[in-house]
Amino acid sequence: MKNKTDKITYIFIFIAIVLAFSSLTLLEKHYTSESFLYFHIARDFVFITICAVIIRYFIVKNDRSNLQNLEKTKNNNLEIRESKERYDIVAKATSDTIWDWKIKENEFTWNKGIQGVYGYKKDEVGNNSKWWFDRIHPEDSIRMSVKLYAFLEQKTQKWQDEYRFKCRDGSYRYVLDRGFLLFNEKGEPIRMIGAMQDITKRKEEEQRLKLLETVITNTKDAVVITDSDNSKYGIPGIVFVNQAFTNMSGYEYDSIISKSPMVFFGEKTDAAGLTSLIECISLKKECEIELIAYKKNGDAYWVQFSMVPVFNAEKEHTHWISIQRDVTERKMQEKEREQLINELTQNNKDLRQFSYITSHNLRAPLSNLIGLLQLLEEIPIENEELQQIMEGFSKSTYLLNETISDLGKVVIIRDNPSIEKQHITISDSIDNVMSQINIMISSNNLKIDYDIKAVEVYSNKAYFESILLNLLTNAIKYKSAERDLELHISTKEDEDYTVLRFSDNGMGIDLMKFRDKVFGLYQRFHNYPDSKGLGLYLVKSQMESMGGEIDIDSTVDKGTTFTIKFRKEN
Repeated sequence: MKNKTDKITYIFIFIAIVLAFSSLTLLEKHYTSESFLYFHIARDFVFITICAVIIRYFIVKNDRSNLQNLEKTKNNNLEIRESKERYDIVAKATSDTIWDWKIKENEFTWNKGIQGVYGYKKDEVGNNSKWWFDRIHPEDSIRMSVKLYAFLEQKTQKWQDEYRFKCRDGSYRYVLDRGFLLFNEKGEPIRMIGAMQDITKRKEEEQRLKLLETVITNTKDAVVITDSDNSKYGIPGIVFVNQAFTNMSGYEYDSIISKSPMVFFGEKTDAAGLTSLIECISLKKECEIELIAYKKNGDAYWVQFSMVPVFNAEKEHTHWISIQRDVTERKMQEKEREQLINELTQNNKDLRQFSYITSHNLRAPLSNLIGLLQLLEEIPIENEELQQIMEGFSKSTYLLNETISDLGKVVIIRDNPSIEKQHITISDSIDNVMSQINIMISSNNLKIDYDIKAVEVYSNKAYFESILLNLLTNAIKYKSAERDLELHISTKEDEDYTVLRFSDNGMGIDLMKFRDKVFGLYQRFHNYPDSKGLGLYLVKSQMESMGGEIDIDSTVDKGTTFTIKFRKEN
């Protein structure tokens, strides 16, 4: 810049000197005196020098001023750039999207936040307020518009609102929008600058906390929250209780806050249980316990409660949450049930003893009676009426004997749940049972189809053959009068069981009516004269005593299938 000033000065001096000599040339034509010429030369030189110095001074001063202005402009530009960079960084850090609305011109500009936060591309962002309003959720648009224009009418400088703003992908985010209004000299709003912050996570957290608060407030279980300091009472002080706790204990919110839950315990409270609770709290361990507590009016009640430690994000223990429930009624029911079980156990023992005594005391007279009946069978009776009476008496005596025998078996099974078992050849047991009822099979034209895939079964031999006998005789007793009796016996094995299936084409059972009674004691489903209602009950008892299972599938007038599963040896 200095060189440029010097050049201008030298050019001025050169031009001035040229002009001065040009004027001297003209003067020489009119004046011949040398002194006069020298005077003019000296005067012009001094004038030129003074003018050059003055011009240089003003040029230098102007240059300095320009340099200062330039430097100031550079500094201002640098400050503006740094301010803009800080502004962009802050906007990114706070998830703010800055907008500038020139109200009269309806010109809208956005910063890069509209792209980074909401996903819009640069060429997709509109430059007027309509683009903004079109992306506000329909449920929020009217409310927000009314509030905004009311704000403009009132000419208040600061405005803020919360609403949902549409992203490029169609989803909505909750935003907190703040605006600042600028006015012209007439007091008219001309410009509004705002910052739109994404608060979606905060709103979701608020909604979640509100939901949790609703649950805690309205749950029927009592909720007690304590702090974490157990140094004074062993159980920390209460900071919150819900209404359910007040209803359960009688303590109002204000009367119990800051107190320790120790005030709920008293004379009947189990000391060992309370010690266990305090120990869990000292170790910051979750615990669940049942203790006798006391209401505000002094009434004792059983309370079941859990204590769960709560930790913050830094893994620091801050609170305990306790869920409590009045279980007094359940405890009373348990006590009654325990008493009832004891009574039933004693009654069961008494019944077993009675069964043994009855079975033993009746068996001897029955044996004598059967012997006498056998002797009477050898004596001819001419009176037909007396003969029928004797036959009926004999039949009833034999049925009574069988019933007592079956009842004895049931008592033995129930009294001996652990039965000795062994591997039994299935076909041998079937042959043995068939030989016992060979006459019954022949007289009823029974056709039996076998499909024996499993060779052995792990069972008690007497029980197994008793089960086979009961199922076979039942099939014969309840055969259909419309068709010949057919019986299908099959066996198979799976990983845990040996499975036997007995299928017949007999009368069947109406399971819609009788499924729950099929294996009951003294249950009859057909008018068979010799039926006692003990056979299937005995089969089920025998299967259960061996850890097996039995199931039935039956259709009236089509037949019945029994599926019997014997557990394999472990």
